[in-house]
Amino acid sequence: MSSAQSSSFDPSHQSPYRIWLDGAWWRGLALTGALAAAALSLAGTAWIKATGLSGLTLAILFGLLAGNTIFPHMASQTGAGVDFSKNRLLRAGIVLYGFRVTFQQIGDVGLAGLLIDVLMIVGTFTLALQLGTRVFGLDRQTATLIGAGSAICGAAAVMGTAPVIKAPAHKVAVAVATVVVFGTLAMFLYPVLQTLLQLPEHVYGVYAGSTIHEVAQVVVAGKAIGEHAASSAVIEKMLRVMMLAPFLLLLVRVPGMRDPQRAAGSVTIPWFAVLFIVACGVHSTGRIPAPAVDLLVQLDNILLAMAMAALGLRTQVSAIRAAGVRPLLLAACLFAFLVIGGLGINLGVHWLFGATAVPLA
Repeated sequence: MSSAQSSSFDPSHQSPYRIWLDGAWWRGLALTGALAAAALSLAGTAWIKATGLSGLTLAILFGLLAGNTIFPHMASQTGAGVDFSKNRLLRAGIVLYGFRVTFQQIGDVGLAGLLIDVLMIVGTFTLALQLGTRVFGLDRQTATLIGAGSAICGAAAVMGTAPVIKAPAHKVAVAVATVVVFGTLAMFLYPVLQTLLQLPEHVYGVYAGSTIHEVAQVVVAGKAIGEHAASSAVIEKMLRVMMLAPFLLLLVRVPGMRDPQRAAGSVTIPWFAVLFIVACGVHSTGRIPAPAVDLLVQLDNILLAMAMAALGLRTQVSAIRAAGVRPLLLAACLFAFLVIGGLGINLGVHWLFGATAVPLA
């Protein structure tokens, strides 16, 4: 078997029995598992928590480091498991992500919070497609990935979007990198903005939750102001996370997003997005004991971290370098919209609903 063949393992073309007997599958799974364990362990330390870096971010960084040093020498012995992690475990992780949110959280932020999230997602993603393809000359896949990551929930949204649009690893890595850069910047910028804006804590929390990229970054930005701000920020953010599934289901119907190898007019339903909604519904019933939910969330962290590590292993730094500065410029424009446009949308919606006294001057 050639190196090209061994490095492009597709689990869907092998029987379950062959997969279980494949040594490269086990070794690759062990490799991504080790990288994920290291990333999650480091993310749990106090000094990393203070930076707002998530275990997913560290996992892809570890994967990139290994992928551009030692992995090329062991790809033929581990590629099957690495690709299984990048494909199958990713989908399983997105499904389990549903156990982080409930439908009741919609009621916690109210109709105003829901409208803000919808406006931010639609506005950010539309801007990403228009600027990315027409102004910066990016391909539609890269613009879509950066737009999804900025609009919804950072790296998890990028990873969830990738299999729907059949995006290659290097484009996914580029999009994740933009999320890390501008999400980290937002985490430190928002508390500074609050000293100038002096918004009510609830309003600030909704603003942060509806516009900052990653959940971990939202937590840091919220807690920098107060517990009430942090609570509002996290609830608003998790509502935004819940919109990942409807977004993916609608994405397959957007012209130019379908797999060109499929018959014209056919639409592939991303079933993992449907199962994500099912998981949200099951969690919303309250019938699953809290310890079981915690266990599912921990398992989800592991699966997603393994998928991110696998992505890093399959990404060459040269491919990211070849993308140039244009993806960062697009992400910077989206970040400006999230900060400035997001503030305007938040203040406007709160004023419209009259739920909170919001200073408009």
